[in-house]
Amino acid sequence: MSYNWGLIQRLLHEVQRGANDSFKPRHYAEEHATQMESEGQPMPNLDSLRAEAADYESMLFEGGFIVSRPEEEGGNGENFVLTERGSRLLAILDDPQEAQRQHLADKGDAALVPEVFDEMAAGRP
Repeated sequence: MSYNWGLIQRLLHEVQRGANDSFKPRHYAEEHATQMESEGQPMPNLDSLRAEAADYESMLFEGGFIVSRPEEEGGNGENFVLTERGSRLLAILDDPQEAQRQHLADKGDAALVPEVFDEMAAGRP
C-alpha cells in the first residue's frame, strides 16, 4: 500500500479548521480531486478516493494522530483535533523540501504505525 500523502495532508488541514463542524472526509476527498484536476492532474476515481479518505480518518484516529475535539473547543462528537503526533505529521507533509515526505514514503505501510512514525519523526532512521 502506498499512501496518498496529498489527501492525508488535506484531511489533517481540515481537522485543524474543524471546530463546530462535523468532519466530512468523503466531501474533502471530492474537493481534493477537483483541486487536482484544476492543477492539470488526472481526475482520480471519486468513489475510490472517498473510500480512501474514510479509511484514512479511521487510521489517523486509531494511530493517535487525531482525537475527538473536546466540547469546550467546539467539539460535537463528530470532529477532531490534531495530537502532537498529528501536528508532526502535518509539519512533515507541509515541508516544501519534501525530504521527510520521501522518508515517509520509504517506510511504506509502516509509515503511519505510531511507533515507526514516532521514531522517524524524531530523526532516527
